[in-house]
Amino acid sequence: MVHRTQRPAARSGSVPERILAANAGRDPERLRIKYKAMARSAFAFFRGTCHLFWEDWRGARTLDRAPLAWACGDLHFENFGAFNGDNRLDYFDLNDFDEAALAPCTRDPVRCVTSLLLAAGEAKLPTRDGRALGREFLETYAAALRDGRVRWLERDTATGVVGRLLEQIEHRTRLELLESRTVLRRGRRRIALDGKHALAAGRKDRVRVRRLIRAATRPDEREFLRVRDVARRIAGTGSLGIERWVVLVDGRGAPRRQYLIDVKAALPSAMGVVLAAPQPAWSSDAERVVWVQTHMQAASPALLRAVKAGMRSYVLKELQPREDRLVFNQIDQASPSLAGAVRAMGMLLAWAQLRASGRRGAASADALVEFAANASWRRAVAEYAASYATRADADHRTFREAWKDGFFDRQLGK
Repeated sequence: MVHRTQRPAARSGSVPERILAANAGRDPERLRIKYKAMARSAFAFFRGTCHLFWEDWRGARTLDRAPLAWACGDLHFENFGAFNGDNRLDYFDLNDFDEAALAPCTRDPVRCVTSLLLAAGEAKLPTRDGRALGREFLETYAAALRDGRVRWLERDTATGVVGRLLEQIEHRTRLELLESRTVLRRGRRRIALDGKHALAAGRKDRVRVRRLIRAATRPDEREFLRVRDVARRIAGTGSLGIERWVVLVDGRGAPRRQYLIDVKAALPSAMGVVLAAPQPAWSSDAERVVWVQTHMQAASPALLRAVKAGMRSYVLKELQPREDRLVFNQIDQASPSLAGAVRAMGMLLAWAQLRASGRRGAASADALVEFAANASWRRAVAEYAASYATRADADHRTFREAWKDGFFDRQLGK
């Protein structure tokens, strides 16, 4: 099949207006943090505006002539990371599924390649180097799909910068994380409200979180998940401002054997606005996020579960000491490390799609293998990604000017 590339579609409303609409109702204090982060670079702006990417997708219908697969929905360079699985082994894998949905298998690759082009620009790499990284990703992804076998990356199988990251997190302990994110007052531990990782939670927040934890607690976990403190969590870029808390629980005994839990509101998938494929009838968005994560990852984080409260739903998981991600501009671009990391990411995406193939509407592994054998879709993905990276860069300049002029502060009531 020959894929004819189309340019991103025309859009209605200014970029600042569309961003305001997408973030309506979020916590103003953390939204200011988000907008400041987005102003730093086009890559940070791209990470914080997944909704723009999918709103613009209406002009890319030809890229959707591909088998259906379970998709992360917000795949970019920094949404791969290292973490400790529920089997207590350390993995490097896809690690953000807020926007996950059943979609043509080209959706995740095109967003990831766009992110590589923007990250390369932020790192001041020549355009040709960014495009070469995109080709590395696509070629490795296609080769892993054609192979048809599912593998994974953990300490014994990872090499290069990914292997070093897994070696580094091996030595981190839960107590070190606990002591870095909390303070002891008269022998009682409390979450540190440092403005970097956490902010104070109001009474209503604390009551809501206690109820959520209680609803998610199994009979044998009542002592383990007894809540001792709650704070609003600061983490990520795109999700900043939604309901999200860090929770201190008793674990196996206070104060040294306590644990930190991440509780995050689940919202409808931003990618869902342009999906023609029928989606499963989920009981909640949190169920969708958790189901896709557990089926695409080789192993998922401990305590990962969904909980529903009225019309809202939330994803719970353990906040881990052995969790980290690669940061593009902190990798030595002159060494093979960066290209090696990109190749690893291409393989991981293919393995994740194959792992979830044939489940709840996804195409079979054989259909993905057959699709990967045709090279024309890779050219279409690369061309669309290059075109959208140019648009995202222009959108970032528009956003930054509005941010500097105080447009967002005025809307937030500052």
